Amino acid sequence: MFNWLNQLDRHFPVRYSVWLLCAVAMLLSAFTWVAFGTGGGLAFASLLLTGLGLRDTRQTRHSVLRNYPVIGHLRFLLEFIRPEMRQYFIEGDNEAAPFSRQQRSLVYQRAKGEADKRPFGTQMDVDAVGYEWINHSMLPSHLATHDFRVLIGAGRTQPYSASLFNISAMSFGALSANAIMALNIGARQGNFAHDTGEGSISRHHREHGGDLIWEIGSGYFGCRHPDGSFNEERFAENACQPQVKMIELKLSQGAKPGHGGVLPGPKVTPEIAEARGVEPWVDCVSPASHGAFNTPIGLMHFIERLRTLSGGKPTGFKLCIGHPWEWFAIAKAMLETAITPDFIVVDGAEGGTGAAPVEFTDHVGAPLQEGLLLVHNTLVGLNLRDQVKLGCAGKVITAFDIARMLALGADWCNSARGFMFALGCIQAQSCHTGTCPTGVTTQDEQRARALVVPTKADRVYHFHRSTLIALQELVQAAGLSTPAQLTAAHIVRRTNEHSVKLLANLLPFVKPGELLRGEATQQVFRIYWPMAQASSFQVAMPV
Repeated sequence: MFNWLNQLDRHFPVRYSVWLLCAVAMLLSAFTWVAFGTGGGLAFASLLLTGLGLRDTRQTRHSVLRNYPVIGHLRFLLEFIRPEMRQYFIEGDNEAAPFSRQQRSLVYQRAKGEADKRPFGTQMDVDAVGYEWINHSMLPSHLATHDFRVLIGAGRTQPYSASLFNISAMSFGALSANAIMALNIGARQGNFAHDTGEGSISRHHREHGGDLIWEIGSGYFGCRHPDGSFNEERFAENACQPQVKMIELKLSQGAKPGHGGVLPGPKVTPEIAEARGVEPWVDCVSPASHGAFNTPIGLMHFIERLRTLSGGKPTGFKLCIGHPWEWFAIAKAMLETAITPDFIVVDGAEGGTGAAPVEFTDHVGAPLQEGLLLVHNTLVGLNLRDQVKLGCAGKVITAFDIARMLALGADWCNSARGFMFALGCIQAQSCHTGTCPTGVTTQDEQRARALVVPTKADRVYHFHRSTLIALQELVQAAGLSTPAQLTAAHIVRRTNEHSVKLLANLLPFVKPGELLRGEATQQVFRIYWPMAQASSFQVAMPV
C-alpha cells in the first residue's frame, strides 16, 4: 500500500498530503460556510479529519500512522473488514511476503502482549510434502522457567551465559537510531543479547546498557586504521567494555556470502562515521574478504588474538557454508593449532539483508539446515563438539523454529526478521531507499521519529519472552526437562503422500570421532575432507 507513496516521497513528502488537503478543505469550507451559509457539513468533516491527522502524528502506538497521518488508517480499516485483507495488508505490497504471513501475525500478537491462541485448528496443510511437527509425550514434563540459557566460553576469563534466543546482526546505518535503541532496551529488559552487526558499536548501542555481541567484519569498523587494516588498540578499547559480552568475527553473511559492500558517501552521516571509524560523507567499503589473515591457520591465530585482546571474552566466528573443503580446512586448522573458537554461528542462505543482488539472495550459500548439519557433524566427528557452542540464524522466528534448530545441533538461535517485526516492520521492502514507512530502516530523522523507542522496546521484550514461553510449552509437551534434550528423533517430516520419517532417520548424522578414525561414510566427507588443508583455503588437488 505504501510503496507508491514511498516512490513519490523521494521527490516530495506526499505522506502528509492527505492530512494537508484535509486542512485546506477545512479552511475553504469554513470560509464558504461563514460567507455563504453553505458547506457546514464539509467543514465539520474536514475538521475531524484534520484533528485525526494531528492525533496520528502525536500517538506512540502505530509508526505507520505517525508517518502517514489520516491515510494510514486505510491499512487498519482493511485489516478490520476481513481476515483475508488483514493477512494481505499486514504483509505489505510485495510477492515475497506471503511465506511469513502466519509468523508475522504471531510476532505482532506476542510483541503487543495479545493472546496468541487461535480457533479452528491448524492452518497448515498437514498432507503437504515437507510438513513437520514435534512428537509429544504421554507424560508431559514441567519446567520451572522459560529463561533458558547456554554458557559460552566456559573456562575462559569472562564466560557468557546467553539466552537461547537473541537478536541477530543488524548494523546501525542499516537500522535507524531509534530501532537500535529499542532493540537494546528490549534486550536489557529481557536479559538477552543484541548483536551489533558489522557496523560496530554506536552511541545508540551504548546508551541503554543492553548486552552486546560485537560483530567484526572485513571492514574492521570500530577497530581499524585509516587504511582499513585491523587496529589492535581500538579493538581492545571497545572489546574490554563491560557491555560487550562476546566477539563475533564475520566471515560471511547468509544473504550475500562472498559479496562485499559499499555504503555510499551521502549515506555516511557523522553518527555512522563515528561508530565505524571512517570519514563522514565518504564511501564506506566492506571488502569481500578479510585482510588480517588469508589461511585457516591464520584465522585460528586471529581468533586467539582477539580473545586475548578482549580480556578473555568468548570469541568465535559467523559464516554461511559455501565450499565444504574451506570449512573442512578451518576444522583441520583447529586440530593443527589446538585453537578452537568458543562458538560458531551458522548463517543460513535464507537470511535477510537490507540490499543484495537477487542472484545472491536466491542462489548463493547453503541453507541453514544443510550448513548447520555440516558444521555440527564435522565437530562431532572430530570430538570437538563439546568445546565449541553453535548458534544459528536464518528465518528463525517461532518457538518451533527454535526447537527444530536445537534438534539439528544448535545450542542457541538468533533472529533478525522476528525482532524487526516486533519493531513494526511491515516488509515494505524499501530498506535500501531510505523511505521505510515505519522508521525501522531509515536514516531520515523525520521518518525514524515515527518509531517510538519505549513502546517498541516493550514489544521487543514481550516478543522474546512470549516466544520462550512457547518453547517451554513445546519442551514440556515433548516430556523433556530442558531444550538441550531435543534431538532429530523428536521432529517428524512428511516425505510423500503416504510416508513420514523422523529427521533422525532422514538426515545424515555422524558418530563421535568418525572423522578422526577415518570411518566417515557420508559422501561430502569422503570426497572433500582429504582435499582440505589447514594451511590454505585452496584444495589440495590430487596429482
